Amino acid sequence: MTKILYIGRHAEILETVLRLINAREDWFGLGAETDAEAIELFSKHDFNIVLLGCGLEPESEAHLTKLFRELKPEVAIVPHYGGGSGLLQNEILSALAQ
Repeated sequence: MTKILYIGRHAEILETVLRLINAREDWFGLGAETDAEAIELFSKHDFNIVLLGCGLEPESEAHLTKLFRELKPEVAIVPHYGGGSGLLQNEILSALAQ
């Protein structure tokens, strides 16, 4: 099971991305709207991928990336700023292949 953390500031987009992720039987996604939520989820779950979504401030993106890489360098961190479900799937599959 591939575990994916999506971090984004827009509740509707977060909900849509999680719906797309969780539509696949072999993927499990959780989402966070705040940095604090993201850090808490990251510390409690063994994610394979972190998706940095739209609305994240550059400072938050840099801080979370640095922290997550220090804690678990094997976790793929992928920017996802939008696009259709095909783009999302390709980003995730590409991260898994690396």
